Amino acid sequence: MNIIETAHVSYDYIRHDEEGNVEGCTRAVSDVSLSVRQGEFIAILGHNGSGKSTLAKHINALLLPTEGTVFVDGKDTGQEENIWEVRQSAGMVFQNPDNQIIGQVVEEDVGFGPENMGIPTKEIWERVEESLRAVGMYAYRKHSPNKLSGGQKQRVSIAGVLAMHPKCIVLDEPTAMLDPNGRKDVIRAARALNDVEKVTVILITHYMEEVIYADRVFVMDGGKVAMQGSPREVFSQVDRLKQLRLDVPQVTLLAHELQKSGLPLPDGILTVDELTEELGKCL
Repeated sequence: MNIIETAHVSYDYIRHDEEGNVEGCTRAVSDVSLSVRQGEFIAILGHNGSGKSTLAKHINALLLPTEGTVFVDGKDTGQEENIWEVRQSAGMVFQNPDNQIIGQVVEEDVGFGPENMGIPTKEIWERVEESLRAVGMYAYRKHSPNKLSGGQKQRVSIAGVLAMHPKCIVLDEPTAMLDPNGRKDVIRAARALNDVEKVTVILITHYMEEVIYADRVFVMDGGKVAMQGSPREVFSQVDRLKQLRLDVPQVTLLAHELQKSGLPLPDGILTVDELTEELGKCL
């Protein structure tokens, strides 16, 4: 079953002058149709301005399409009566965790969403414990969020969304403001949610190394889906990705250069272990 379905979705940002008159519009997403099955780990790539974050905001009904339709768990986001259920089904985590953390203590912050949903107190605390354990932050439950690192704060943000028991979590460039260790922690937590909790994960990013474990990858450019496929299929097309102003994982680029120099390496090598194994076969 598809948890997310977009059909010919387009979105225009309208510009107004100081008097509120329409000055012009910019098409940020153009005729995008894609589907995501329950339990998948999907990555959406693209350079700045490609439309990937605008598309992500449609999944949580933060934006409604100018044209086309978005269905989340079978509900049309364009129908106002569906908004509450859509946002319960699809949780959202943004770039800056400080914008999502409001509690003075980690466990209180994580319990804020379920409390607003009217969940009984006993179940709230069960959800808080379950969610913090899922992202590896249970030991910090009594800490102040202000004392945490960027990566730890982002994992608390994810736990806060997870405590509302969504079927899908949209991570909109969740590691953009983090150092390499923080990025690894957050991606590890997202993968665990997908593997263990079977939560559908949609990761919006421009860090190539973060998507090598995704089930499918969509690459956006100019508001359209320019490429799609498995990580191996997408990263096999190094030259095409460069045309789209995107990098590739460093090990993939190294393998590509070695391949061009004459070594019989396969396309789309994604990890150091893979490259080591393939180089061993060449010797």
